[in-house]
Amino acid sequence: HKSEGDFRLLNFVSALFLRYMCFSKHVSGNLADSVVLGLLQFYAPWCGYCKKLEPVWYDVGAELKSSGSPVRVGKMDGTAYSGMSSEFGVRGYPTIKLLKGDLAYNYKGPRTKDDIVEFANRVAGPAVRALPSKQMFDHMMKRHDVLFVYFGGESPLKEKYIDMAAELIVYTYFFSASEDVLPESVTLPELPSVVVFKDGAYFTYDEYVDGGLSSWVNKERFQSYLQIDGFTLYELGETGTVYILYSTNLLTSTTLIQRVAKEYREHFNRDFQFGHMDGNDYINSLIMGEVSVPSIIILNTSNEQYFLPSEPVETLEQLVHFINSVLDGSAQAQGGDGMFQRVKRVAFDAKSTIMSVFRSSPVLGCFLFGLPLGVISLMCYGICTAESDDGQEDMELMKRDDEEEEDDEEDEPRQAPGDRLQRKCP
Repeated sequence: HKSEGDFRLLNFVSALFLRYMCFSKHVSGNLADSVVLGLLQFYAPWCGYCKKLEPVWYDVGAELKSSGSPVRVGKMDGTAYSGMSSEFGVRGYPTIKLLKGDLAYNYKGPRTKDDIVEFANRVAGPAVRALPSKQMFDHMMKRHDVLFVYFGGESPLKEKYIDMAAELIVYTYFFSASEDVLPESVTLPELPSVVVFKDGAYFTYDEYVDGGLSSWVNKERFQSYLQIDGFTLYELGETGTVYILYSTNLLTSTTLIQRVAKEYREHFNRDFQFGHMDGNDYINSLIMGEVSVPSIIILNTSNEQYFLPSEPVETLEQLVHFINSVLDGSAQAQGGDGMFQRVKRVAFDAKSTIMSVFRSSPVLGCFLFGLPLGVISLMCYGICTAESDDGQEDMELMKRDDEEEEDDEEDEPRQAPGDRLQRKCP
C-alpha cells in the first residue's frame, strides 16, 4: 500500500483530472470532493495514438455515465504535468490508469470502447465477487470463457486468493461460492479449493504441483487454444509462457494444434500456449523475412528465438514430435536477441518504415526522403564544383606567370643592341 503522502497525491489527481473531463473543460461545484474512482488517460498533444483514441475516450465516458457507473472519466496532459506522470510511472502515451482508493491499475488491453468500459467496471467493483446461487453460477459460466472460483470458508488459501485477485483483476474476474452451487458433474478433491472452468472442463489448483497461486492464475487465464495477435503475444510473454505454438490460416494445422492442446494438456500446458494467427504479416516482421502461408511456428518468448518444422506437419504424431524436439533441444533454433539480430532488426525496421511510407503515400515518401537526398546531393555537388573551380583558377594563374616570364626573356635580347649604342654615344 502507498504512504499517506501518496493518498494525498491520488486525491489531488482525482480532483485535477476532472478539469479535463471528456465532456467539458470545467466541472462546476465540488464534484471532485466526492470522487472515489477515476479512469484517467495520460496523453501528449503531439501523440498520434492519443488523437486516435480521443473519440473512443469520449464514448467510454458517455457509456459509463449513462450506465450510472461511479467511475469518472478524464484525461491529463502528461507533458504539462510531467511530475505527476513520473509519479505514476507513465513511460509512453497514451497511458490509461484506473484510480481506486490508494491503488492505480494499469490498463494494457485493446483501445476499444467495449474493452475499456469492461475494464473500468471490472476493476471498480470488488476484487472477489460472490456467487450466491446455482442460477448465478450458471449465468457466469455462460458469460465467461474462463472462470476462477474459490470454494470453501475462511482459510489461508482464501486470503491468498483475495490478495491475488486484487492484483490480477486488471485481466479477469474472480468469484467465490459455496460447494452447493456446483453441478453434480463437478467433484472437488478437497475444500477449500481454487478452480478454473474453461474449455468445457475444470482444473483445480494444487500448490505442490502448480507453484504460486498468482503464476498459476496468470497461466490459466487464457483458453488452451486461442486466436493470437500482437497484443496477445505481448500478454503471453508477460505471463512467463516460454513457448507459443500457432499456425497461420490452415484448417488442417489448426485442427491438429487444437487436438494437441486438449489431448496433451498434461504434457505441454506448463510450457506451451496454443493458438492460430490470421495472415503472416506479424510472422514476417518477427523472422525479418517471408514465411509461406500456411505455416506452423513455435516462438520462444524468453529470447525471441523461433522454430520451424524441418518437414511438413500433416499428422498428430508429427506435430507432437516437433514439439518434443523443441523441448529436448534437438530442433534448430533461429532468430534470437543477440547483437547481430539486434542490428539486423534495426535495419529491417528502417526498411519496413520506408516501404510503408511509400506504399501509403508515394508523394509524401518522395518529399520526406527525396528532399534530404536532393539537398545532400546539391551540397556534395557544390563542394566538388568549388574544389574544381579553385583548381582551374590556380592553373590559369600558373599559366599567366609562365607566359609573363617567357615575354620577359624575349624582351631582353631585343633591348641589348640599343643599350650598347647608347653607351657609345658621348
